[in-house]
Amino acid sequence: MTALSDSLLERWITLAGADSEQIGAGIIGRYAEPHRRYHTQAHLAVMLTAIDELAEAATDVAAVRYAAFFHDAIYAVDRADNEERSADLARDVLESLGASVALVEEVVRLVVLTRGHDVEAGDANGAVLCDADLVVLGGTPEEYAAYAAAVRDEYRHVPDDLFRAGRASVLRHLADQPRLFRTASAFGRYEARARANLGAELVSLTTG
Repeated sequence: MTALSDSLLERWITLAGADSEQIGAGIIGRYAEPHRRYHTQAHLAVMLTAIDELAEAATDVAAVRYAAFFHDAIYAVDRADNEERSADLARDVLESLGASVALVEEVVRLVVLTRGHDVEAGDANGAVLCDADLVVLGGTPEEYAAYAAAVRDEYRHVPDDLFRAGRASVLRHLADQPRLFRTASAFGRYEARARANLGAELVSLTTG
């Protein structure tokens, strides 16, 4: 165990209880799989910190935190159903822990929502989770470049032309949304810089 994984496990235990320590360690361990470069324990830690900062905007912040732990628990770069499989894992684990039906269904819904970050108006929990997942977009140009490079490294088996096309499609989907960040706090803090970062990467992908 590393200091980061220990810290994440403490957060899991605070959320789910000491009896769930072994389960939490297994979930957190998934984020240390060797093929991951961006979807790592560091990403999970950043998300949880962002959720702390946006907590007042959520209606069920516990559900949002659970969803963060599970949202990339299953991450295979050669599959298109990672979110659905992660949601299935969340359902199985939470049911085994005796969570309420309402909590299970909300966490499952939130995990699937991270596929496209298409948050509907009035979805407070979804807004907080997706904003936390996207804070990396609003980093400095250097931080964003490191993020983009890590994503490319995860897909290092994909030929450059195919990666560029796929990555550009993902970024355009985000950029076409009226706003990237749905909570007022995250919008004010990250929106403008995220738009600039997305625009610069799209130019690089399509003209580089």
